[in-house]
Amino acid sequence: MPVGDLLHKLPNSKVIQQGWSPKCHTHPAAEGNWGVLKTTAIQAGQFLPQHNKELPEGLEPRPSIEVEVGDLLLTCAGPRARCGVPALVRASPGRLMMSGKMYRLRPDERLDSRFLELFLLSDEAQKRIDEMKTGISDSGLNLTHGRFIQLPVPVPPLEEQNRVVAILEDRLSRLDAADMYLTAATRRVRSWASSSIEGILWRDNPSMEKVGNLLREGMRNGRSDRAVQGGETGTRALTLTAVTRNSFSDRYTKETVTTSSVAEDLWLEPGDIFVQRANTPELVGTAARYAGLPNWAIFPDLLIRLRPDETRIDGRYLVAALRTERVHRTIRARAKGLAGSMPKIDQKAIAETLVPHPDLDTQVRAIEEIAEIETALANLQRQVERQKRRSSALRRSLLAAAFSGRLTGSSTQVSEATKMSNA
Repeated sequence: MPVGDLLHKLPNSKVIQQGWSPKCHTHPAAEGNWGVLKTTAIQAGQFLPQHNKELPEGLEPRPSIEVEVGDLLLTCAGPRARCGVPALVRASPGRLMMSGKMYRLRPDERLDSRFLELFLLSDEAQKRIDEMKTGISDSGLNLTHGRFIQLPVPVPPLEEQNRVVAILEDRLSRLDAADMYLTAATRRVRSWASSSIEGILWRDNPSMEKVGNLLREGMRNGRSDRAVQGGETGTRALTLTAVTRNSFSDRYTKETVTTSSVAEDLWLEPGDIFVQRANTPELVGTAARYAGLPNWAIFPDLLIRLRPDETRIDGRYLVAALRTERVHRTIRARAKGLAGSMPKIDQKAIAETLVPHPDLDTQVRAIEEIAEIETALANLQRQVERQKRRSSALRRSLLAAAFSGRLTGSSTQVSEATKMSNA
């Protein structure tokens, strides 16, 4: 049966209600104040009310779009992976409004909200929803009201719905607990690695030196031109994500219209270190070292290039120091920006930052020890990701079994309803 035929009418006299996207503060709403949810408040099967922005004093709240317990929220705009994500509101602090990038649904007495949420999370439903999305690129898609209400939904008796929900919630809660354990273990190991690397770099109280005194040439900001269009030829340019992920690959580049003459002094060289001069408060000042081929790409305006004087400091040692929480915290503290804007640092802030500066032999020994720690961390992260992929696959299998009658090993009314909905 189409989902639109199974929903209560809402305050807007329709079966789907959309929110409002006013210009808000960047911080979450203080207790007692009104806030507008961010789309990140809606995760797959999980509502995170702390992901909101406070409504400015000059704007009147709209109580008609306040989120209530029992609402089933669905993202309706954003990147492909974030459009069409459902979450049932099981608890809410109140005074939170939906944004314009999400829908509210309230199933009628024939359909349990938990059952509908689980169905919307299934591969079958997500595939159908994905086919409904419209837009010119995967980075900005929309799920229209008119398309979504046509989504076919199985409607077994409520007793059967409750039984399926009980089984799934039991199995999925165990997977959630395992995922939480893996996440906590990864966090602990990363903390150990971070503190161990800092201990190596600051061992024996090394002398400290300003970054600006350890470079063979002046720092340089990059350049950001528009992306190529149509049949235009372009110049490969890094994106900020390359530095954030410490990974230089085609995945984190784009083609821009930067001319060869302009790009001449912007090409990457092996050993170049890049520092993000603008990003979120947590990520501004993030550093990474390029070790690939020369002239592979240029770098954008939001990155600052450092070229270490290898006669005084090994670039691997310098980037390790810049990436420690101790140094990164110092750089972040020097970031400037207006309220609501992206904080920025300048070349002077980096040049005046102090880093440990022992002799070159000590640096090389430190680099070798750090490499062992980073290798161990990378191996653990690969194992965790492998386990998470297995967990995700099992989660999808459970949902598929539930809505095809295979959850209990017998033909159920769920499977019959699913077949009817697919007809």
